[in-house]
Formats: sequence, structure tokens, C-alpha cells
Amino acid sequence: MLPAWDDAMRGRLLRLVGALLLLAGIGWAATTERGIITYREAMNRHGGQLVDLGASALPQAGQAGYLARLSGVPRVVVAPRDPEFNLRRDTPVLIRHVEMFQWREVRFGGNTDYELDWVDQPVDSSKFERPAGHANPGAFPIAARQFDADRVQLGGFALDRSLLHALPGVQRVEPDVKSLPANLAATFVPYNGYLVTSANPGDPHRGDLRVSWEEVPLQLVTVVARIDGDRLVPATKTTDGKGFAVEVGDRSLLDMFPGLPEPPTFIYLWRVLAVFLAALGAYLMLSGHRGIQRDFPLSLAVGTLVVSATATVLWLGSDTLPMLCWLLVALLSVLATIWYLRHTS
Repeated sequence: MLPAWDDAMRGRLLRLVGALLLLAGIGWAATTERGIITYREAMNRHGGQLVDLGASALPQAGQAGYLARLSGVPRVVVAPRDPEFNLRRDTPVLIRHVEMFQWREVRFGGNTDYELDWVDQPVDSSKFERPAGHANPGAFPIAARQFDADRVQLGGFALDRSLLHALPGVQRVEPDVKSLPANLAATFVPYNGYLVTSANPGDPHRGDLRVSWEEVPLQLVTVVARIDGDRLVPATKTTDGKGFAVEVGDRSLLDMFPGLPEPPTFIYLWRVLAVFLAALGAYLMLSGHRGIQRDFPLSLAVGTLVVSATATVLWLGSDTLPMLCWLLVALLSVLATIWYLRHTS
């Protein structure tokens, strides 16, 4: 009686341990797939799935439509030029500022006063409380403008204009008086980093102009944007309405998107482990009913079936392609199980 009772207890214990291992395999598979789904959903809110291209990457086949993270110093291929002042700079964006020395109205408490100052837009003196003696010239003869480089590359990718405008930082540009056209050289003189029309730059008069330039510096940046051929462009259908990110330095993805979950790692290893746990559990559960040597292929098929079925359910409604792949694995596992049972019964 005792040996039979021991065999029965051993069989029940094996089946219990097998059931726990089978559940562990299912749980491990669910955790792995849920982590992948959560990460993909988070990335989709920023524009899609991401490939980390690192530095100095070149366009490759099959990358179109993906978000890409690139770092490096942008390279200006076709530099911007201010044609009126004949100023060309090796920069992604060149900005011309124009100011006029004008009257402006200053109110403090119940008092109204007037002072001359540099202002970057025409001030309508007709709306002053006391316009007499404080008339301004009106429209500027030269307008402020921004000049974008025709092509700026990061690695092998050209940056879209919206990405150029997002490049951080500006620095003053010293005007090159020698390159000025003759008519402007006779009108403007350099003064403290500006070109001014004042006869005495230290004592400007009403109506004098002051022109200066700024440029976006070439520095190490990290860009996340969508790949479109050999270009980086903003992603569409994003929750932030922006579709790209640009930051100074070599920044990680988590630095740029702090709310992003950690990207899943060792995905295939964890999937194999889930199948192994489930198969081992099935092996122990079935060992009391069939010969141990003959049950290994069946256990592997059953373990693969429960893991793939779990993954199929999780991907349902999230992403069609992974769901169909897991469904195919589940169907093949069912066929393998049926074939094995028929040929070993």
C-alpha cells in the first residue's frame, strides 16, 4: 500500500509543480508582451516606433516611416545668405534684426512721458496722448528677415525646415563691412556689433536705423524625428502636436521623453524562457499519464500553445502584425499537438 500511496503523492506533487510552472510561463509571457505593448503605445503617442541610429547615420532601406534618434553636429551643405547686405554664414538659420530710434510713450502711475529708444517695430505716434513733437517716421525702409539654409544634414539625413527652426541657441554675428554693397556701405557704419545709419553712432537721432544679425550655432544636438527617405521630418498624429524633439548634447531617449517607459530588452530571451517554463510545467503535468520520454515533444507543443495564445490575446486590438504572428504560432502548436497525439496513441 505504501509504495502505491507514495507514487500517487508523487504524481500529484509533480502535477502541482507542473501547474505552477505552466502558470509562471503564462505570467512571464504576459509580462513580456505587456511591456512591449506599453512601450509601443507610448512611442506611438510621440509619432511611431523608434530606431536608435546613434551618430553620423546614413539612410538605409526599410527605415521609412520610423522615428529615429540621431546625435551629432549638423553640417550646413548650402549656407543661408542675406542678399541685401551680402552676408553669408555657415549656420542653419541666419536672422536679421532691424530697429529704429523712435519716440515711445511711457506711462507710470498717472504720468505720461516720452523717450527716444531703439524699437524693433514701427511705433504709431498718432495714438500718443500728446503726439505733437513726438512724431515717428513710420514704416522701416529695411525689414527684419530670417534666412534658412537650403540644406542642413545630420549624418546622412537632411533636416526639415521645422527642425532647423527648433535648433537651440543663438549667437551674435559681427557684420562684415567689407562685403556690403556700395549703396549700403555709404549709409551704414559699424558700431558695437551693429550697423547703424547714425552720423554719430554714440548719439543717434530719431529715424536712425540699427541692424544686427544672429545665427543658430553649430553644436552637438540630438534629434528625434520621422524618417522620410533621406530627410528627417516631424511625425504626424502625435498627442503633443509637435512630432519631433531637439535638444543640445548627446541625449538619451529617456532624457528627451521623461515619461517614456524603459525600452524592453532581451525580448526573445524572455519569450524563450516563457515557453521553457510552460513546456516544463506541461511535461511534469503529463508525466504521470504518459511515458516521460515520449512526452517531451508534446510538452513543448503545449507550452508553445499556451504562451502564443496568451500573447495573441494581449496583442488583440493593439497591433495586428504581432497578433497575427502569435496566432500563427498558436495554430501551428495546435496542429503539432494533434499530430503527436494521433501518431503516439
